[in-house]
Amino acid sequence: MAMTEAPSGRANRARSTATVDSGRNLLEVAGLKMHFPLTQGIIFQRQVGAVRAVDGIDFFVEKGETLGLVGESGCGKSTTGRAILQLYKPTAGSVKFDGTELTTLGGEQMRRMRRRMQMIFQDPYASLNPRMTVGNIIGEPLEVHSLAKGRAKTERVQELLKVVGLNPYFTNRYPHEFSGGQRQRIGVARALAVEPDFIVADEPISALDVSIQAQIINLLEELQDRFNLTYLFIAHDLSVVRHISDRVAVMYLGKVVELADRAELYERPLHPYTQALLSAVPIPDPQVEQKRKRIILTGDVPSPVNPPSGCRFHTRCWKAQQICSEVDPEFIEHAPRHWAACHFPGA
Repeated sequence: MAMTEAPSGRANRARSTATVDSGRNLLEVAGLKMHFPLTQGIIFQRQVGAVRAVDGIDFFVEKGETLGLVGESGCGKSTTGRAILQLYKPTAGSVKFDGTELTTLGGEQMRRMRRRMQMIFQDPYASLNPRMTVGNIIGEPLEVHSLAKGRAKTERVQELLKVVGLNPYFTNRYPHEFSGGQRQRIGVARALAVEPDFIVADEPISALDVSIQAQIINLLEELQDRFNLTYLFIAHDLSVVRHISDRVAVMYLGKVVELADRAELYERPLHPYTQALLSAVPIPDPQVEQKRKRIILTGDVPSPVNPPSGCRFHTRCWKAQQICSEVDPEFIEHAPRHWAACHFPGA
C-alpha cells in the first residue's frame, strides 16, 4: 500500500491567486468559536464565565498550500487546530473540509473523516506512548482504520520510517531510545500512516534543539511535495513561518487580526500587532538592523476571560483612538488576498 506521490519540486509549485470561492479550498473556517466554561461551586456547579480561547475567526486553506498561523503564547493557535479537527467540539461556527461540514458529523462519520485529517503534536516527548513500541505507535492508525494487518502492517510501518529518514528496523524500539528530533519524525510517520490530505502541525519544532529544527522543516516540505499535502502550520517563530508558509494568518487574543500571502504580509503589514511582531524578528544585516525601528508593546496581554471591548489590541496599540475601544473592527479585504481587522490599517 504505497502513498500516491505528487509531482516533485516545491519551487515549481504555482502560488494560487484564487479567490475565496474559487473551489480550490480544502478547508473553510467561518465564525469559529471555542469557549471553555468557568464553573463555581462544589456540589451544585454553575457557570460564572468562559475562557474565550477562540472567539470568531474566519480563514480558508487551499489544496496543496501551507497556511502559517502565528501569535504569542495563549492567543488560541493550538485550540484553533484542535477545534478544526473536532478534538474540541466548537462552541459555534462552521468548519468545512472539502465541502463537508465537520461540526455536524456523528461519531462514526467523524472517525472516517479523520483519516483525511491528522495532527503533528508540539511535544514529541509527551505525544508518544512510552509503553508502546515504535511499530505499534505508527501501526495503530492502520488498525483503527482497517488499512493493514499482520505482515502488511509491519511492511507499511517500515516504509513510513524510511520515508521520514529513520532506520526501518527500529520498529521494536521504544520512544525513550530516541532523541527529540527522532521522536518528532516518529510523530510525522504516525500522521502519514493513513495517507491524509490535511495535517495540522502544532508547533512541531518548538520543543527541539535549533540544530534539529531545520531538518524537521525540510522534511515537512519534502513530504508536502511528495504526497501533495496541505498544512496548517502553527508557530510563534515568524522566521520559520516565513520559510515554510504560502500565506500567513496572525492571531491575537482569540481573533485573526491579519491574513495575507507571505510576501505581502512581511513587506506591507497592515495591523499594528503584525508590525510589532515583525519589528522583533532579527535581520542578518548589521547595518539594516541598526537603522530599523523596534516597536515595543506596553502592558500585558488581556485575559481571554474578560477581553477588552472594541478592538482587543487597543489596550497596547500606539494608534488607538476612541473608536478602537468602542467598535470591534471588521475583518475585511483591504487589498487583493490581504485581510485585516483594524480601524487604522497601514504604516
